[in-house]
Amino acid sequence: MTHEINPERILQTGLGFWPSKILLSAIEMGVFTELARGPARFEPLTRCFGLHARAARDFLDSLVALSFLVRRGDEYANTPEADFFLDKQKPSYIGGVLEMANHRLYPFWGNLTEALRTGKPQNEAKAGGPGLFETLYAEPARLREFLAAMTGMSHGANLQIAQRVPWNKFRTFVDVGTAQGDLAVQIARAHPHLTGLGFDLPQVGPIFEEYAKALGVSARLKFAPGDFFKQDLPKADVVLMGHVLHDWDLPTKKTLIRKAYEALPAGGLLVVYEAIIDDERSKNAFGLMMSLNMLIETHGGFDYTGADCQGWMKEAGFSATRIEHLVGPESMVIATR
Repeated sequence: MTHEINPERILQTGLGFWPSKILLSAIEMGVFTELARGPARFEPLTRCFGLHARAARDFLDSLVALSFLVRRGDEYANTPEADFFLDKQKPSYIGGVLEMANHRLYPFWGNLTEALRTGKPQNEAKAGGPGLFETLYAEPARLREFLAAMTGMSHGANLQIAQRVPWNKFRTFVDVGTAQGDLAVQIARAHPHLTGLGFDLPQVGPIFEEYAKALGVSARLKFAPGDFFKQDLPKADVVLMGHVLHDWDLPTKKTLIRKAYEALPAGGLLVVYEAIIDDERSKNAFGLMMSLNMLIETHGGFDYTGADCQGWMKEAGFSATRIEHLVGPESMVIATR
C-alpha cells in the first residue's frame, strides 16, 4: 500500500504559503511590471528592487521555478501569463485582488484556527475596530485598491455574463454593489442598445465614472449613489449582484433578493454570481475557502450552493431559476420574475 501513495500533495498544501508569499511579494515590489518593459539582467534587477545579496538569487530563481519568470543565462523575463495578467500598466492586470490578499488577507488568515473556534472575524473588527466595509470605504486609497481587486477577481465572469444573458430581450439593467463597475462596463460595451446603472455607496462614484469613461461607455452608464440597506433598489429590466450576497448573513441575503424582486418588472431577471459552491459541497474548493474568508472578514457572511440560492429566490416569488457555470469557480444563478 505504501508504494502506491505519497505525501507530496499534503506537503504542497501545507507549505502552500511559501509560493503564495513569493508571488505576492513580487507583485508588491512591481517585478512583473518592471520586466514588462523588457528582459533584465540579475544585477540591475537586484538594485532596482533593493534586494539583499543573500536573498536576490533565490527569490528570482524561485519565480523561475514557479513558472512566473523565465531565465536565459543571467537575464530574466516574464512568462506570457505573468506579462499579460501581472503588469500594472495593462488593462488585463488582475493583481489588484492579490495586492489586497497581501495587505489584508495574508495576515488575517494566520488566525484561522481562532476563527474556526469562535466564529468571529479576525480583521480589524477583532480588536473592536470598524467592520470590513467601514474600513475599506473610509480611506480613498484603500477603497480604490479594493475596487480594483474586485475587477481583477470578476473580470472573466463579467465577460461571460455580458455574452450569455439574453440581453436582446431587455433595455435596462442595474449592477448592485457595482464597485469599479467592470460588470456594467462589459455589458454596455457588448450591447450598444442597453443603458445601465451602477449602484453603490457614494464614495464609489468617482472611481466608477472614471472607469466607465476610460472604456468609452460613460454615455450609457450612470452611477446611482445609495445604500441598499436604507432604500429600494433602482428599477430596471435586469438586476445583477456579483460577489454581494456572500458578504451577509442569511436574513440579509433574503432581504436583498426580495428587494431585487421588487425592482423588476414581470419577465425581468435577477442575476446573482460568485463562487457558487456545488450542491454536494465537495468540488468547488475555492468557493468553500471563500466562505471561510467571509468568516475571517465579516460577522455573518458565507458562501452557498446553487440550490440554496434557488430556494431563496423562489421564496421571494421568482417563477423560474437556473444555474450556469461561468469560468473557473464562478457560476451565476438566474431568476425570472
